[in-house]
Amino acid sequence: MGKPVIEVKKARKVYVMGEERINAVNGVSFTIDRGEFCCLLGTSGSGKSTLLNLMAGIEKLTSGDILIMGESIRDMSENRLAKFRQENLGFVFQAYNLIGSMTAVENVELPLVFKHMGASQRRKRAIAILKKVGLTKRMYHKPKEMSGGQQQRVGIARAFVAKPAIVFADEPTGNLDTRTTAEVMELIKSMAIKHHQTVVMVTHDVSLAGYADKIIRVLDGNIQSIEINENPVNPGQSAGSETYEKPEE
Repeated sequence: MGKPVIEVKKARKVYVMGEERINAVNGVSFTIDRGEFCCLLGTSGSGKSTLLNLMAGIEKLTSGDILIMGESIRDMSENRLAKFRQENLGFVFQAYNLIGSMTAVENVELPLVFKHMGASQRRKRAIAILKKVGLTKRMYHKPKEMSGGQQQRVGIARAFVAKPAIVFADEPTGNLDTRTTAEVMELIKSMAIKHHQTVVMVTHDVSLAGYADKIIRVLDGNIQSIEINENPVNPGQSAGSETYEKPEE
């Protein structure tokens, strides 16, 4: 795959609750290469989401270090970390995390606002990516006017619109039915492949891990195994296709 874009070095996260110390992440080490689709697989409470939050700089390490694109995020100031995330990272959430008062296109424009992109250029790029995720007819709808699958596609468009180097996805299909889950997984993977982006996805679903190039199994804050998937599930689109259009629901 190439040079590691994420290096996790003896990462540890301890929560102190009264007299109790909870080792959520227990000194783990691994790398993720540029352009790799990596799955953190584990049951509820295994520490996989905490690990993702540490890599994304959302939570602070207790000890150890994490390098993203060669830079240590451990000692970054809050301002530097916020700027680093805006420039390099995208996020897809289980709960969509869309702003209810905004339309789909306004939600997708948000990361570009933080990049100080001009209004007309922002709108043009947001419209283009919403078309790619199959939401041509839903651009000016608000979240409450869309299905769960449509809302998640808006979330994916928002995560990818600024062309981040890395996209973190935390249980991105957790609220979706089986058919929509397959559509969303294909969409995330096709977008990442096209722009050679790295995806780090957390899931408890073994079948979804089949999309990944690398599967890291997490249990009780420890790495159980790291598996290279020689035959990952790839998007079922024609070679050279520029878009991933699904029928509007």
